[in-house]
Amino acid sequence: MRRLSSVLALTAVATLALAGCSDPDTSGDQSASGSDQSGTSDATAAPGVTPFDTSTLSAVPEVEALVPQAVKDRGVLRNGASTDYAPGEFRASDGQTPVGYDIDLVKALAAVMGLEEGTTTHAEFPTIIPALGTKFDVGASSFTITKERLEQVNMVSYVEVGSSYAVAEGNPKDFDPTDPCGAIIGVQNGTFQQDYVQTLSEQCTSDGKDAITVMPLDLQTDVSTKVIGGQYDATFADSTVIGYTIELAKGQLEQVGDVIESAPQGIAVAKDDTELADAVQAALQYLMDNGQLKEILGAYGAEDAALSTAELNPSVSE
Repeated sequence: MRRLSSVLALTAVATLALAGCSDPDTSGDQSASGSDQSGTSDATAAPGVTPFDTSTLSAVPEVEALVPQAVKDRGVLRNGASTDYAPGEFRASDGQTPVGYDIDLVKALAAVMGLEEGTTTHAEFPTIIPALGTKFDVGASSFTITKERLEQVNMVSYVEVGSSYAVAEGNPKDFDPTDPCGAIIGVQNGTFQQDYVQTLSEQCTSDGKDAITVMPLDLQTDVSTKVIGGQYDATFADSTVIGYTIELAKGQLEQVGDVIESAPQGIAVAKDDTELADAVQAALQYLMDNGQLKEILGAYGAEDAALSTAELNPSVSE
């Protein structure tokens, strides 16, 4: 469920904890230092995140044995990702360095495979799959597993991502996610969630209830700030985005209700490279079994998205 304006949101993401209850339309310039509570102030780090230390991982012989010789000889697992989709893959405050849980995951996969490193190069989203097997070994870029994609590539599942609501701490507006009619809900422009809430609003009016006031903004951080400040009752976004936003808000936001409209995402490998697909599956399963996948995701508030089984080319309903 990729968003059209995610790359813009990252310019403001680090200011959320500083914004408090201010209105982004009236507050002054609040530039972020890049620091977080752990003392990190690296311009090449993700805002508010201490990522999982992949140097603690070592080669797993049974996984290493599955890695194709060409990848072993290169010593590098090359990932292609569209770095505009926090918290999976985006850019650090230097505007260049790829960061996010998919970037960290590729480094972890490389370590378990016995490779020297896992690297991520930015590529526009539609160009990643055609480049697998030549420019890139894998595509870890929040790819939802679909029947169409499974016809093009091998995919190994690792997370399940849907949509969820967040409200200000304590839910002061008494927002009910099971009956959002009459509420003021902030969404990011151009998203699946904007369309979904608009459809819900139409259903409300058909049922004789008050319409939802849908408030689309370009930046998810601005939406969240208005929820914290009481202008909006709730925000609705990808479940991983909500988790990361809550992490950055340091207790000023909380999730309400269940994750809905969820679907598995997978790492893509070239269709004819079954060796590498098997190696990726084995490496992912190792990280799942030993808890490292949850740790990698947890740094970004996304640990609840972790799957427990890495399925190669799982069956999907669409």
